[in-house]
Amino acid sequence: MTQHASLFAPSRDPLIMAVLVLPHASILEVASVLDPMRAANRHLGEEAYRWRVVSPDGRPVPLTCGIELPSTGSLAAAEGADVLMLIVGYRQAEVATKPLLRDLRRMAGRFRLIAGVDAGAWVMARAGLLDGYRATVHWEDLEDFAATHHEMECMPDRYVIDRNRVTVGGAGPALDMMLHLIGARHGAPLARQVAASFLTQARAGHEPQVAPPQQDTRLDGRVAEAIARMEARLDDPPAMAGLAREVGLSPRRMESLFRQYLGESPAAYGLGLRLQAARRMVTDTRHPLAEVALRTGFSSPSTLSRAFSKRFGIAPGRLRRERG
Repeated sequence: MTQHASLFAPSRDPLIMAVLVLPHASILEVASVLDPMRAANRHLGEEAYRWRVVSPDGRPVPLTCGIELPSTGSLAAAEGADVLMLIVGYRQAEVATKPLLRDLRRMAGRFRLIAGVDAGAWVMARAGLLDGYRATVHWEDLEDFAATHHEMECMPDRYVIDRNRVTVGGAGPALDMMLHLIGARHGAPLARQVAASFLTQARAGHEPQVAPPQQDTRLDGRVAEAIARMEARLDDPPAMAGLAREVGLSPRRMESLFRQYLGESPAAYGLGLRLQAARRMVTDTRHPLAEVALRTGFSSPSTLSRAFSKRFGIAPGRLRRERG
């Protein structure tokens, strides 16, 4: 059995995890990694899982919710752990500095497994730790991640385990992955007990990060299918009459169903999807506004700006400047 595979196999040996949290990470992602280990220890009555939280400079880490997460030290304090888990959220290009990337490359071989949650995959890839591996990242970044890093295979999965690398899409998938780890080491009954503690059930790693609209039982199936087609074509939005035909409805009937279930017309709903995608690109990427417009189905940056300002009360360029 290879060294990395043994971490996902029955074992009574304590597992030690160093959790490197970068500024602007999510507290929910931190909790999704740490709390399953705490719950597993409670059910087992022993410290089968041990962890330490570290930060790039050893100081408390500011999280997106406005609180600071205590740290036991810098990356050097991760020495001796079996697993190095990176939890990274917004502004990864800024917070993952060149010295940190250098230290990650230098120390990588000292851990049996390296994992990344959310934008952790970006940091791992920038450090050269995903070359030749399969990996995933938060669904909002999948397209950019795949286009930027050709040295690895990008997957749309909730989490991906490939040899001694694990990548996780976000908070929910992090809980799924931790339940999988606990089940692999201590059996499915314990994993179910831990899941029950959080009133949830584990989802498999290969499942999509975002459930398709068709799985939403609150929606008419034809409305769900129309939404799925809109989401798949943000850059080339379909004409509503044609979309109605594609899902087996008349335009009038589709209009009626959208208003019944969603409170707005199909056209308004589709525009909202495109503007929300544009807002994410404006705040979370450095793509030129012309590219943002192209990717979200607007004919020009000025057309995008007018619609964006009407919806959000601020022009996209100004929002980007204010967000830094």
